[in-house]
Amino acid sequence: MRTLFKIISSLILLLIASLATYVTYLYLQNPVVVSRLGGVIMGNSPGIPELVVAKNGYPLIQATSKSISEESIKSAIKFAEETDSHALLIFHKNEIQLEHYFPEYSKESITSTASMHKSVLAILIGIAIEQGHIESIDQPASDFLTEWSDDKRNQITIRQMLQQSSGIDYPEFSFHPLGEWNEMAVGDDVMKITLNQMYEKDPDTEFAYNGINPQNLGLLLQRATGQRYSSYLSENFWQHLAEQDSYVILDSEKNKMPRMFCCLDAIAKDWLRVGILILNKGILNQKRIVSESWIDEMTSSSELNPNYGYLTW
Repeated sequence: MRTLFKIISSLILLLIASLATYVTYLYLQNPVVVSRLGGVIMGNSPGIPELVVAKNGYPLIQATSKSISEESIKSAIKFAEETDSHALLIFHKNEIQLEHYFPEYSKESITSTASMHKSVLAILIGIAIEQGHIESIDQPASDFLTEWSDDKRNQITIRQMLQQSSGIDYPEFSFHPLGEWNEMAVGDDVMKITLNQMYEKDPDTEFAYNGINPQNLGLLLQRATGQRYSSYLSENFWQHLAEQDSYVILDSEKNKMPRMFCCLDAIAKDWLRVGILILNKGILNQKRIVSESWIDEMTSSSELNPNYGYLTW
């Protein structure tokens, strides 16, 4: 029995030593990616937060009586709890019917909201077109992404990027810690990965949901407007609706590039306000933020996916 215990103990120690050696090797290859991956596992940010300033929060009315049955509300809470939600807000007939936060979260909690950021980016592209920074949705992306001018990527339009039908290559999810997907998700130079993806298929032949198109659109928006993304987002959108400052996540102090395919961290009620803006066809507080026609296009089916519009399901 003692011999068996010694063998098992030796195997466990060997496994720990091997794992430590492997992690050390990975860290020496790319300390930023490895340390940030560890941080993300512990619930930390995949980069450096940059403030997006709010100003005038759109007023939300709390319902004095329920327009939805208690049974339906209880079912919604149960489903949200089972899916590890942070908050559940139910908005019906212009009033908040339910404002519910799960353990460890509150109305002040700023949480990461992943791909919901893509829809905000789509709204900003529409605003930039209306302001004249971008000529049209069918303008070649290479007018701004000049790195694409001399190869087949010069065929790709802004519309095709918004509809995830650009045909550009993209890294698929990988468990390899130093693969391209993790470099894009937590590395310190996101554009090195996204801007250098190559033409793979003819545009408008395949729907391919990925983070490459929105990330490159974010760079395009910065170049078109001449503003940092966080400033343009704040001045033209967030200040008109949000109650609380939010954050985009930069890849590094050196490159200062936000991750536009994810990572607009905000309170739950400000995301409700984004939804209300879309519901109201671009108007809040009797002020038009983005055109009704843009909201209609953004939320209409694309040719290759009836459930997807402009970076929006």
